[in-house]
Amino acid sequence: LRAVPLRAVRLGEGFWSPRLEANAAAGMPRFLRDMEEHGVVDNFRRAAGRADLPWRQASFASESDLYKWLEAVGFVLQTQEAPHLREAAEGIIEEIAAAQGPDGYLFLHTSLSSPEGYERFSQLERSHELYCAGHLMQAGIAYYRATGDERLLRVGTRFAEYLCQEFGPGKREVTDGHPEVEMALIELYRTTEERRYLDLAGFFLSLPQSAGNLPPIAERPALVGHAVRSGYICCGGADWYLETGEEGMRANLCRLWEDLTRGKLYLTGGVGARHEGEAFGEPYELPNARAYAETCAAIAHAMWAWRMLLITGEARYADVLETILYNGFLSGVSLSGDQYFYMNPLASDGGYRRVPWFGCNCCPPNVHRMIASLPGYFFTVSEKGVQVHLYDTCEALLTLPDGTAVRLEVRTRYPWEGKVEVVVTPEAASEFTVSLRLPAWAEGAVAEVNGERAEAEAAPGTYLALRRTWQAGDRITLSLPLQPRLVESHPRVAENRCAIALQRGPIVYCFESNDNPLVSVPDLALAPSEGDTTGGFVAEWQPDLLAGVALLRGPGRAMCMPCAAEREVPLYRTWGCGSQQARYEKEVTAIPYYAWANRGDSAMRVWLPLAHAGEGVTCPHHPPAETSP
Repeated sequence: LRAVPLRAVRLGEGFWSPRLEANAAAGMPRFLRDMEEHGVVDNFRRAAGRADLPWRQASFASESDLYKWLEAVGFVLQTQEAPHLREAAEGIIEEIAAAQGPDGYLFLHTSLSSPEGYERFSQLERSHELYCAGHLMQAGIAYYRATGDERLLRVGTRFAEYLCQEFGPGKREVTDGHPEVEMALIELYRTTEERRYLDLAGFFLSLPQSAGNLPPIAERPALVGHAVRSGYICCGGADWYLETGEEGMRANLCRLWEDLTRGKLYLTGGVGARHEGEAFGEPYELPNARAYAETCAAIAHAMWAWRMLLITGEARYADVLETILYNGFLSGVSLSGDQYFYMNPLASDGGYRRVPWFGCNCCPPNVHRMIASLPGYFFTVSEKGVQVHLYDTCEALLTLPDGTAVRLEVRTRYPWEGKVEVVVTPEAASEFTVSLRLPAWAEGAVAEVNGERAEAEAAPGTYLALRRTWQAGDRITLSLPLQPRLVESHPRVAENRCAIALQRGPIVYCFESNDNPLVSVPDLALAPSEGDTTGGFVAEWQPDLLAGVALLRGPGRAMCMPCAAEREVPLYRTWGCGSQQARYEKEVTAIPYYAWANRGDSAMRVWLPLAHAGEGVTCPHHPPAETSP
């Protein structure tokens, strides 16, 4: 499948448009102010000799934060007018260009700039030298595609030329500790058609990863180590396959994907179970409150899912992409667009809050560029026609490989409602296929073309391929069944045994104390009827809550035990002995997981998996009235 230009897609008034607006209007300007305040831009001015400024302490990767921000500006400018961002970017590009050495080298933590500096490429295992170079190249490419301005692209290209001189067979034969430059070099090859950039990317991919001495990605038997680095090297491998067709790379990426989705991926699409090393755990090691699930890891694996979708055209990759976007990724940014999570746990006892700045500040600008690039994830084209992967109100002007221009207009309230209308308008009557993804959960989806039931059929988790001679104004109506559903884990996920979670469409739900007062949220239990996969929950649209959400309300049970009695219960006892904890009937309310911790309640508690309830009993300590505590 072939990606389409960002500027080909315009999001309308739907789910994602307010996120793009908040990102460009609030998140990105605030982050730039914070980078100025923390000296990130001043360090470039110091390196260029333009100002007598002190070196501001920064992480090895701090300059990449500025590059990612600039890449996000490039994405924004491909889809909308944003003069405030463009003006700011122009000045920063000038500072970056002035800081570059005459040979093309640019990394501020060397002896040229930083008081604690070291010789070039002498500490690649930890320095992020090439990682920063990669983000510089990607920023230059995005800004050039948006504006035609080549200044930052030239900075990145000069650095790439320097790397080609320094690295390769018989030269420096080592990789950076943090993959990223591989993707960037391949994208630079796509932009400039200079084969040596692709060759250098292939060289880096062929080497063991320097941090941890992990095998090359085409030979790695499982996903191990740092979750973000793993996702980025898999993206680089996928890009390499897309350009070379090297079958060994594709085969191993598919094996690694199975390793991810069969035992190392959270229900939310979060990735990375362990705080130590920000790393994967063993298969099925998916703790909830201790989940690391770094926002950057969600982004890295969304990018990998997208590339696997381009390679294979299989809906399972788009399903994971969608899960990540609506849950594990989106939880990483506040509804206001300017506060962030570094880690995204699935349970919290309170006190965990999004903040605007971190000591290691990789996640916020990664959020900026991910949100700004979202229009490019909705559609692809191929020799067969057009593929629709994600659903939101939008318009797309696409060009098929044979030159046929096609306009698509999508109208929907997805993910809150399941009806999706697609108006197809080719420049002239043409035969091609419009393929619509049927999510894996969409059992019973129905499609009509111009009011008549579509003859084509497809199972959930595949694409509905509608091939015909399309006329201007032809209308597809897709009805996706949106109802709550209960989800259980593999029995080897220890923390989730005898527990269920709640989803509706692509949205994972959680239970927050704001909506379930006077009870301990982790002690709530659902009360599903036998054979009822919805748990008795119904959706309730709340336009003024959490920027507009569909709540889920349904039957549950709350544990009731007086504090004195709780203290008297021994830590361990023979099963069946002693008084049992009583539960009383209570309606429970769930909100989308991405929206938790947006209401400023310092006592907020959240819990995603809920235990199955047993038979209901009347609470001996309180009457079973609806208002009982």
